[in-house]
Amino acid sequence: MDSRVGKSAATCRFKCGQACAGQAPNTSGNVYFGEVLRQVVSRRWSLKAGAVTAGALAAAPLTGSPRAAAAGPTAPGTAFTPVPTGTGDRVVVPEEYRHEVLIRWGDPVLPDAPPFDFDRQTAVAQARQFGVNNDYCALLPLRGRDRWLMVSNHEYATEPLMFGHWDPDRPTEEQVRTAWEAHGLSVVLLERAPGEGLPRVRTDARWNRRITLTTPCEVRGPAAGSRYLRTSADPGGVRVLGTMANCSGGKTPWGTVLSGEENVHVPFAHADAAPTAQQRAALRRYGFAPGPSLRKWERYDRRFDLGREPNEANRFGWIVEIDPYDPHSTPVKRTALGRFKHEAANVVVAPDGRVTAYMGDDERFEYLYKFVSDRRMRTGGSATDREYNQTLLDSGTLYAARFTGDGPAEEIDGSGRLPADGEFDGSGRWLPLAHNGHSFVDGMTAEEVYVFTRQAADRAGATAMDRPEDVEPHPYTGRVYAALTNNDYRGAAGAPAADEANPRAANRDGHVLELEEHGGDATAERFRWRLMLVCGDPAAPGTYYAGYDKSRVSALSCPDNIAFDRHGNLWLTTDNSGRLGNDGLYVVPTEGPERGRVKRFMTIPVGAEACGPVVEDDFVLLSVQHPGEVAGADAQHPASHWPDGGASRPRAAVVAVWRPDGGGIGMAGPSGA
Repeated sequence: MDSRVGKSAATCRFKCGQACAGQAPNTSGNVYFGEVLRQVVSRRWSLKAGAVTAGALAAAPLTGSPRAAAAGPTAPGTAFTPVPTGTGDRVVVPEEYRHEVLIRWGDPVLPDAPPFDFDRQTAVAQARQFGVNNDYCALLPLRGRDRWLMVSNHEYATEPLMFGHWDPDRPTEEQVRTAWEAHGLSVVLLERAPGEGLPRVRTDARWNRRITLTTPCEVRGPAAGSRYLRTSADPGGVRVLGTMANCSGGKTPWGTVLSGEENVHVPFAHADAAPTAQQRAALRRYGFAPGPSLRKWERYDRRFDLGREPNEANRFGWIVEIDPYDPHSTPVKRTALGRFKHEAANVVVAPDGRVTAYMGDDERFEYLYKFVSDRRMRTGGSATDREYNQTLLDSGTLYAARFTGDGPAEEIDGSGRLPADGEFDGSGRWLPLAHNGHSFVDGMTAEEVYVFTRQAADRAGATAMDRPEDVEPHPYTGRVYAALTNNDYRGAAGAPAADEANPRAANRDGHVLELEEHGGDATAERFRWRLMLVCGDPAAPGTYYAGYDKSRVSALSCPDNIAFDRHGNLWLTTDNSGRLGNDGLYVVPTEGPERGRVKRFMTIPVGAEACGPVVEDDFVLLSVQHPGEVAGADAQHPASHWPDGGASRPRAAVVAVWRPDGGGIGMAGPSGA
């Protein structure tokens, strides 16, 4: 295990290229704006109960400091007994629930897919099978009762666990090409038969689809055709082969899926051999490393050799829009949303009909972003309207966030102790970076802002955060929630100190931020914010659970992905890799007397990460990523035998949880009432 962040060595190397070790790519020296301009405000916040229609964003003002009662009625959607801390090689759910694997790595996606054979994997087979290390999961309804399209991201390959005989110095071409096909996304049909509690995967020729690292993708938006995107294979800079490092994502109101390309630096080689000093500096800012790559892909495709194709790196790190309802459509990389290590993008419709996409850059000391469209969404529902809506993310304004605390700086000492006013909170501004062909950043063109968005946010003075991951607007209140996973280097020598938005030095457990746009308008340039959760061992003094009695909460560490249920509860997955037990899925009310009462709904096997929750009324889907990925494990010596048991090797999978008594998720009684 990595002694600093609790990760296994394999996860750190293959998933993020050891991004949490050593110096962070952000060396801009941006200081927390609260140290420059301290805005002391007299009004406090309160979170008033009540819901509005999704997209209306008429949120209650944040005035007053709420304190949840020590006891009270169980919030709807949270009526279950929390499961204990997980330690074994299994999935654990509350007693009245059941779970089952829907689909696992290597299972058929297309009807002509061969059966999975661990010892005889091929690229041809993998291109028809469910990919490896699935992360984000989305459900899109189809006409007819109980039919959905499920979209799953496949973030990365762990070759030592994937292949029985993988030599890191001499991977075979078939292994490399198989890994390419294991990346990307899977689209599969789910159907639920009458009377059944659980949907089933169908290998359907009409709907099912694989999108991989060899699938052609279009580049659209203001950076399409940029000189920084042109390569010898694509001199026009408008067509990229494939998508990779697909982490989390979001659904759009017009029925498409947005997939975030995150740790795109890992497969590339020889960043130090890029032809110009400017190129080398830009590559360093995104974490691209010198020398040969971990996976040696550059031996089989020159585009992964940055000494030969330095611009290929700039063709990844985008939000990719997928249309699951059109299996023949081409995925589109939306450049107006900027290029960085995208965890996800989540879209809400503003009161005037424009759309706003919220995004996080998942690395230490990186930034929160949003994009506001120029045009308004059409709601007619025709094919023409839907085609029009799929252009909304190509024209608008890109912003980065600056946070200001409202308490005295001396009260933020890095311990996580609350300031005298009882909360970590304050105000903030969205700093405009670019609007189509116009740059708001001194010394950078608009083209440069979109391709080198990190550098633009550096210059604009955005606030360096503790690994911003999933960022999602609440479906009823419009408040925006951001999971900040951790940052063990906060306050280290030469690194930014603790501040009110990131109040702990050596932040190993992360926190959850709650943001309200000015006037409840997602297009606004000002906002208020507070930390809802400061995660970790509830017995530790530097933790905070929205003021709720910490003796009654489940310990939560390293929040990652976010979802909401129909009751308005916030569901969180974790990525602590054993720091406080196995990872899992948690729920916490955002309103009412149980606001802040975190309850552990589910834990997953050893070495696995919980990802991409989908919470329906009567079932939950969870991605179980990289089971058994612990120090010393490989295909010959597996540390997990989940999900197939016995002496099997571990396989990432989507798990469904439901109640055989027909009750609703988190509801009291079998009727779900």
